[in-house]
Amino acid sequence: MEAIDFMKKALAEDVGRGDLFARVAQPKKAAGKIVAKSEGVLAGVPYADALASLLGFDIVWEKGDGEEFDTGQTIARVFGDSVTLLKAERTLLNTILHASSIATKAKTFVQAAGGKIKVLDTRKTRPHLREFEKYAARMGGVVNHRFGLDDCLMIKDTHLRTLEEPLGEFIQKARAKIPFTAKIEIECENVQMAKEAMEAGADIVMCDNMELEEIKKVVEYRNERYPRVLVEASGNVSLETIAQYAEAGVDAVSSGSIVHQATWPDISMKIEA
Repeated sequence: MEAIDFMKKALAEDVGRGDLFARVAQPKKAAGKIVAKSEGVLAGVPYADALASLLGFDIVWEKGDGEEFDTGQTIARVFGDSVTLLKAERTLLNTILHASSIATKAKTFVQAAGGKIKVLDTRKTRPHLREFEKYAARMGGVVNHRFGLDDCLMIKDTHLRTLEEPLGEFIQKARAKIPFTAKIEIECENVQMAKEAMEAGADIVMCDNMELEEIKKVVEYRNERYPRVLVEASGNVSLETIAQYAEAGVDAVSSGSIVHQATWPDISMKIEA
């Protein structure tokens, strides 16, 4: 969804049948600033710009997407008529707050990885917000995993239980039907499953909730026989454990907590005139 369409819906949700303050107050020239009351990583700039364009006010950024901010810093300044700025306030702040919370959480994971492996998000996003939340994760330095069921064929444990043919035959059949550029990823619960997935022709093997020692064996087997296969670790990946996964030799780790456990920073708007 385009940013302008996204913000139209967000604004409509808040304004409803009309801003009651706008019925009474006389608009006048006003200015304000968006101030950080805690630290974090900024995201949401193109969406906020779309809202400004939609309502006809100006926003001048002192921080950019993906940049860190500290307590007390001014993130942006806004200029327009008073009624419009007040109408935009909550939609503007909610957008920045939600995006920045994810970007901030993402940055902590990326920093913990120390540049040794890729950090991926997941499809554990809120309904209708996937594009927005994955954009926010990118602003924190995370690499997006698949956006949906249409850009990578992932065979999870639930899928595997429904297959009537051997995995190798299914992958061969899939190659003839999915796009040439689409990868096939197999979720594996143990070392033996990972070996079978590689032998069957998987592009990516996901080590799901596997112990570190098991993951090391998967990586060793991959390195010896299937160096083209990527190894991803998922499940129980945290800031405390991510370095251990990197040392195990995986190519990437994925974590849904980057999105669904992100905590909003404290950001507010102050009208100055």
